Amino acid sequence: MNSLIILFDQVINLYTWVLIINVIFSWLIAMNIFNTQNRIIIAVYYGTKKLTDPLLNPIRNFLPNLSGIDLSPVVLILILYFIRNLLFEYFYMTIAL
Repeated sequence: MNSLIILFDQVINLYTWVLIINVIFSWLIAMNIFNTQNRIIIAVYYGTKKLTDPLLNPIRNFLPNLSGIDLSPVVLILILYFIRNLLFEYFYMTIAL
């Protein structure tokens, strides 16, 4: 059972990094720092976008419009860490008993 908890923790950790990479790439593309003609950059950006948008879109629909500021990645990271901590708390309490 500990192996599943560790695996789930690593998946959440990797997904959080993919989410952070997506946010950084979107900022750099919006500021014209990254060349959008570069296929590697666009492939990484669209790959991370396809992985993160299914969870970000419901949060974006729920949050109010803040005139260009997207807080949905922050909310998603907080939700992911809450789930991770809840899982550790629950399973470590049952293992200790």
